[in-house]
Amino acid sequence: MPTCGLIGTITADTIKYDDGRSFGSVGGILYQAAALCGGGTATALFSNCGDDLRPEVEKIIGKWSGLDRRGLTFLPGPGNRVRLRYSELAREREEILESVVPALDPRPILAGLPGLDFLFLVFNSGFDIALPDWRSIADRAACPIWIDIHSLALAARVGGPRDYRALPDWPEWVRGAAYLQANRQEVACLMGHPERWADESEIRALAFRSFGLGLQAAFITLGKDGVLVATPEEIRRVPAPVPAAVVDTTGCGDVFAAATARALLDGISPVRAAERGVALATRAVGISGLQATYDLAFRVRMKAAE
Repeated sequence: MPTCGLIGTITADTIKYDDGRSFGSVGGILYQAAALCGGGTATALFSNCGDDLRPEVEKIIGKWSGLDRRGLTFLPGPGNRVRLRYSELAREREEILESVVPALDPRPILAGLPGLDFLFLVFNSGFDIALPDWRSIADRAACPIWIDIHSLALAARVGGPRDYRALPDWPEWVRGAAYLQANRQEVACLMGHPERWADESEIRALAFRSFGLGLQAAFITLGKDGVLVATPEEIRRVPAPVPAAVVDTTGCGDVFAAATARALLDGISPVRAAERGVALATRAVGISGLQATYDLAFRVRMKAAE
């Protein structure tokens, strides 16, 4: 069984929609962990978490098989608490980070690298790890690396709405990685114009620049329109099926990443792997919460084994 390493932050999310619906739960890097563990992939978690979130986190992850939590550190004080608001009128969700935990110590990750077949770096807060520490990890990793830009594209602000920002140093984060995940807004930040979404020609230009940094494929998530997959050989759009119901979209990009990465580990091409990721993510919009995500991945795995 392959082992995936997960670098990121555990968050406590309060999610509100314009129609009055609201949800509250822990999340962040645990969405990838839920989908990977439920899907039968051994997972080593490297994350800092505030001690105030410990009871809820322990209650959830204690039920998951295949999770190595030796890289999980509970720290005194508040955890990463995030308020998210989704609006049909806005291109992207509004995020307010109310509290933040310190960046990760790279030493446990460096010690765990030899046992990993795949490594994720997911920016759940944007404060997850310092660039010099990340370079020390990426330069030593022998396994493929997947980077999800996500909250790195947000202003490093606590206590107020986080605007999207340009990321001129993104090549230093991406260099040596095999796979890049970003949505259209995040691509615009990489391109240096966060005020407008990148068009397909700009996405193509960014992808080809990334290939020069060692990237094998870029996955640009397009929401209900699916995913644009760019490799040195081709750029293909993978459409998303119409979901049976939409309950909560939080974590769907994480579910996509986990399912796609597992398919890549099984030797499937990036486009075919993305099809698997999109299929599971589409089902994930009809549920809410971490345990439901784990259960969904588990059911899909059991059905595939029949």
